[in-house]
Formats: sequence, C-alpha cells, structure tokens
Amino acid sequence: MTIELDRTHAPEKHHSHRDVTGGWLRPAVFGAMDGLVSNFALIAGVVGAAGAGRGAVLAGCAGLVAGACSMAAGEYTSVKSQTELMRAEIAVERGELARDPEGEQAELAALYRARGLDADLAERVAAELSADPEQALRVHVREELGVDPDDLPSPLKAAAASFCAFAAGALVPLVPFLFGASGLVAALVLSVLGLFVFGAVVAGMTARPWWLGGLRQLGLGVGAATVTFGLGHLLGVTVS
Repeated sequence: MTIELDRTHAPEKHHSHRDVTGGWLRPAVFGAMDGLVSNFALIAGVVGAAGAGRGAVLAGCAGLVAGACSMAAGEYTSVKSQTELMRAEIAVERGELARDPEGEQAELAALYRARGLDADLAERVAAELSADPEQALRVHVREELGVDPDDLPSPLKAAAASFCAFAAGALVPLVPFLFGASGLVAALVLSVLGLFVFGAVVAGMTARPWWLGGLRQLGLGVGAATVTFGLGHLLGVTVS
C-alpha cells in the first residue's frame, strides 16, 4: 500500500530572525557615526584654526580616546539604569501575581478578549497560562511591559559595542594625519567614503534603500564638519 503525502498541508517553515533586543545595534551604529563625525569635525576645527600638523594628530587621538571612553560609560549607565527599571517593574508584577492570582488571570483574559478572542476561549487560554506562575509572569511582563524578562539588554554588551564602534569611526579621519598628511583633503575623502559606506550598511541591515541611508549620513556628517571647520577658522583668525 502506497501512502502519498499531501504536500499542500506540509508543515510551515519558519525563518530565523536577527537579534533585535540584545542592546548592541543602537550603540554600535550611534558610536560609529558619532566617532567618525565628531572626530572629523574636531580635526577639521583644529586644521581650520592652526593648520595640519602635530596639533591635528594630538586632537584626533585625544578625541578618539576621550570619546570612546565617554560613549562606553554613558551607554553602560543608560542601559544599566533601563535594565534595573525593567527588573523593578518585573518584581512589581511578580508581587501582584502572588497577591491576587485570580485578578491577574482575569486581567489576562480581558486582554485576550480585547484582542478578538471570544470570552470562553480567552478564559481558557488565561487559565492555561496562569497554571504555571513563572509562565504567567513571563506572559504578563511581555503583554503589559512590552519586554522579554529572559532577554533584557546587556549593559556590558552595549558599552563594548559603543566603545569599539566609536574608536573605529574616530580612527577613519585620523589615519591620514598619522601618516603625515599636510591638509584636510585625504581625511575628508576617507570620512566621506566612511560616512556613505556605513550609512549604506546600516540601511541594508534595516531593510531601507542603501543609497538613501548613505546619502543621509553623508549629509549629516559633512554638515557637522563644515560648521566646525568654519568656527575653527574664524577662531584661528581671531586669535592670531
């Protein structure tokens, strides 16, 4: 006897998703962009005021180290505070479940009714989920707070991503001066390419047109550097 499989009812294949809650992408993107733009703007300001030379190298190195450390410290504090707040709210929810499990089950059933389930099905789903206190806690936290209690952002991961990304971005405009560049042209070319390429890469990661992300980041970076170079040039003329 031959059994034929009905391929129209084959199990659905689920594709995997990228990590969007680990807390590393935002600080990495922000760090790299901030490092490239701020250090190029800083170097441009120094060159505009005093010309290229040892001062540009010192300013670029100082901007890289100070900026990377500041970004990492700020990112760690920010994510750590956010995570502590989340844990405090999770503890509140745990206490409410312990004090009034029936009320929390009714709250969950009401939420599912509001989402379109009929009353009987909503009650059954809420009862099944509430049978295990830890599972009930996870469901309530996800539904009410919008976070996954098992996958909270990592402060150390965010700080490390921010530090490394800022340092990498800040190094781009500094490289020509480390090799003896006498003007801003080489740093400008590298920074323009870096801004466009990184903006395009980030746009690709977020499913936006690569050219739009590249041009947007290029415009922002060049605008910031132009303002800083102009101020540095005016300051240099005034001081001299």
